[in-house]
Amino acid sequence: MTNKPLAGRLALVTGASRGIGAATAKALAMAGAHVVLTSRTTGGLEEVEEAINTAGGTATIAPIDLTESDSIARFATALMGRWDTLDILVLNAAMLGTLSATAAIDAKELAKVLTLNVSAQIALLAAFDEMLRKSDHGRIVGLTSSVARGPRAYWGAYGASKAAFEVLLTSYGLEVANISNIRTAIIDPGATRTAMRARAYPGEDPASVKDPAMIGDRIAALLIEDFEAGYFERIDG
Repeated sequence: MTNKPLAGRLALVTGASRGIGAATAKALAMAGAHVVLTSRTTGGLEEVEEAINTAGGTATIAPIDLTESDSIARFATALMGRWDTLDILVLNAAMLGTLSATAAIDAKELAKVLTLNVSAQIALLAAFDEMLRKSDHGRIVGLTSSVARGPRAYWGAYGASKAAFEVLLTSYGLEVANISNIRTAIIDPGATRTAMRARAYPGEDPASVKDPAMIGDRIAALLIEDFEAGYFERIDG
């Protein structure tokens, strides 16, 4: 196997300014893909881009707020003006919201969580469907959480958003599996050292959970190894 097995592939990673998104972008770039990095934080994206370039990879940054009206459509139009196909889409961007009893969930905050974790993901699939279909090996990886399949007290809002995301992404994958080369996978990273994890578990020792690089490396390896439609994996360790 070549040491650049994803050479010639274009990858888009959302939420790429830190954590799992940044680690995945770096791993894909090291495998040879040109990676488009997107998040709301320009400074973070620039740091990831610099790290990729320093390591010999290539990347393009695209600061964008996925919850902003029409931002995804404009973003997709810009990418289509530069590239014909999209080979890899990693749907990583998400927000936790406030952990609270279900009866105490704030409606306005819930709307924000659902906008990013669900509505924006649908918009991304719709916006990049054409570019993915043009690829001879279109692959989509969505990041989820264990609370999507195993409800937990006080995690109702976030868990519901991730459950909806899983259903929508899997449904899309089943719809296109027989009429395109697109395949979808859902990855549950398990306990990982991220800002979201620190917010949810403020008293936890960060050293007690795995580094995001482990997740990024596994996602890159999975995309190299390939997978069947509807693939699911939880990464323990």
